[in-house]
Amino acid sequence: MWDLIRTGRLNRTGMWHGLSAEDTYAWLSVALYSDEYHRRGKPDAPAGQVFSLDGRHILDLDSFFCALGEAVNGPCGYFGWNLNALSDCVEGRWGATPPFTLQWEYSAKAAWLAERVPTDQGEVSLFDGLLDIFESRGVSVVLR
Repeated sequence: MWDLIRTGRLNRTGMWHGLSAEDTYAWLSVALYSDEYHRRGKPDAPAGQVFSLDGRHILDLDSFFCALGEAVNGPCGYFGWNLNALSDCVEGRWGATPPFTLQWEYSAKAAWLAERVPTDQGEVSLFDGLLDIFESRGVSVVLR
């Protein structure tokens, strides 16, 4: 992945599709650590933008973050790799300025989001946890 970045061949979305769970996690770490290089000091998209999240290849939380990073920042883009990081990213300085809209295409394919996770307010579904993070930071999520 680093070679793809260095040689400019990481130039289309979806290059992470079909990776194993371990490799998808590795992809996210490359996205995080290459963010400054990849974005090259570009400013965040202005408030009010609409980003389209392609849900067809989202199979788990790691692939969700791969797809979300691409939706906001393009190929190998980073926009979080866990719930705490997502919370940081939606505040700005990571590619998008809130408020913005996230149109989640093929959202019904994300049945795995029913998994329950602990929070400060008790256990919630992963889906509800994601929506809470987005909505608390001014991000409207449109499920399609």
